[in-house]
Amino acid sequence: MKGVINVPVGKRIYLKRNMPDPDLIEQFKHIPASNVADVMGRSCAMNPRIRLMSKPKTPIASGVALTVKARSGDNLALHMALNIAQSNDFIVVSNEGENTRSLIGEIMMTYLYRYKKAAGIVLDGPIRDIADIADWDFPVYATGTTPGGPYKEGPGEVNVPISCGEISVAPGDIILADPDGVIVIPKNDALIILKEAQKFQIADQAKLEGASNGTTDRGWVEKSITEKGFEIIDDFYRG
Repeated sequence: MKGVINVPVGKRIYLKRNMPDPDLIEQFKHIPASNVADVMGRSCAMNPRIRLMSKPKTPIASGVALTVKARSGDNLALHMALNIAQSNDFIVVSNEGENTRSLIGEIMMTYLYRYKKAAGIVLDGPIRDIADIADWDFPVYATGTTPGGPYKEGPGEVNVPISCGEISVAPGDIILADPDGVIVIPKNDALIILKEAQKFQIADQAKLEGASNGTTDRGWVEKSITEKGFEIIDDFYRG
């Protein structure tokens, strides 16, 4: 029919991304994810069901988001992402909430880690072969493990906007991950976020020292309690 355009939505592989400055990625490796999250309104952290499954020697990892929109329990698009992954990429995989089929195991992970030397991988779904992967010096974040394997039929997409752990991720965003979990830094805001996070980190260290030696001023607690209408009762609860 004239005028009909066949758009293969759901089966698209984009090879290019708008990439952030590599220096920004390196500088974020020196700041805990919690400090960066605090200057981003505390609204950038993935759901804690996505947790660290391995033992990277460097506690803080960062890289560029290479996004995968997977059909639940299907890893065909993820295989394509492995083919095009580069050394600074952090593969981020959505999975429609599926948790009964692993998306990746030791063979695929070895290719990504040993050969591609990627920055890491985040999956909103389970993995398998954990007995080997658990001790790797490679950042692996997933929801858990299962021996159940994936399908390889598609559909799926690579380098499109996705949601992973209830957080939006665009291709080229910066992924920052440490033992606390994973946050997403929009690439267009990364420079200003970095500067604010660096200042926050210095102030946070001062607070830590104050908490250690007891010099922290905690008067704000009572002030806030009073302002918010709490009642302070100098007695015990009588049920």
